[in-house]
Amino acid sequence: MQILTLRTLHFFQHGRAFSSMTTSIPSVTAKPRLRGVVFDMDGTLTVPVIDFPAMYRTVLGEKEYLKIKSENPTGIDILHHIETWSPDKQKRAYEIIADFENQGLDRLQIMPGASELCGFLDSRNIRRGLITRNVKGAVDLFHVRFGMIFSPALSREFRPYKPDPAPLLHICTTWGVQPDEVMMIGDSLKDDVACGKRAGAFTCLLDETGRYDSPEYESTEFKPDYKVTSLVEACSLLEKNFDLAP
Repeated sequence: MQILTLRTLHFFQHGRAFSSMTTSIPSVTAKPRLRGVVFDMDGTLTVPVIDFPAMYRTVLGEKEYLKIKSENPTGIDILHHIETWSPDKQKRAYEIIADFENQGLDRLQIMPGASELCGFLDSRNIRRGLITRNVKGAVDLFHVRFGMIFSPALSREFRPYKPDPAPLLHICTTWGVQPDEVMMIGDSLKDDVACGKRAGAFTCLLDETGRYDSPEYESTEFKPDYKVTSLVEACSLLEKNFDLAP
C-alpha cells in the first residue's frame, strides 16, 4: 500500500502533483487594443452648467416642451427637432440656444478627473479627440482656458452631428485607426453612447448621479460597454480592460 506523506498529500489536494504528462494551460483572452479616446465636452470634460430644461422651454414653449418630453423620456434632441422649422423660426431658436450656451461659458469649469485622465492618456501616447453639439467658439475657449488640446475637435458646425456616427468615423479616419480601436466617453446615452455604438466603437457612460439607473432607461436602444461615476475611474478601467497601444 502506498503511503502518502503530508507533503505528497498537500500536492495532491491542491492539484500540484508533478507529472511527466503535459499540463494544459487555460488560454488567456487578449485584451482589445485601444489607440484613441474621444470625449464629449459639456457634462463630460466640463461640469454641467447649462440649464437644458430651461433652454428647451424657452425654445419650444411650455406646452410643446411637455409634449415632446413625454414622447422622449430619455431626452430631447432639440437640434434635430428645430431642423424642420422655417428659416426665421430656426434663426430665433438658435439665438436662444446660443444665449444659454454663452451664459454657460461664463461659468465654465473643468470636470474633476479630466486633467488626470488626459495626463494618463498622454503618458501612454493615446490619442485624444472631442465631439460636441456645442459651437466651435465654446471648444476654442475650452482649449485656451484649460490648456488641453483635443484633435480633431468637432463642434456642431460639423454635420451630421451626434448621435449620428459620422463625426466619430471622421476622427477614426483622420487618425488612421479602426472604430473598434477607439472609445467614446460621454454623459449622454442618446448622444454619446448612441454615436459610439453606431460607429462600432467602445463606449463608456459617465453617470455621476446614477440617473441612468432609472427604469425609464431600461428600454434604451444603445447600452454602454462601461459605466463610471467619475473620470478618475476611467484610468483604472482602461488599464484593466485594454491593451493601450498608440
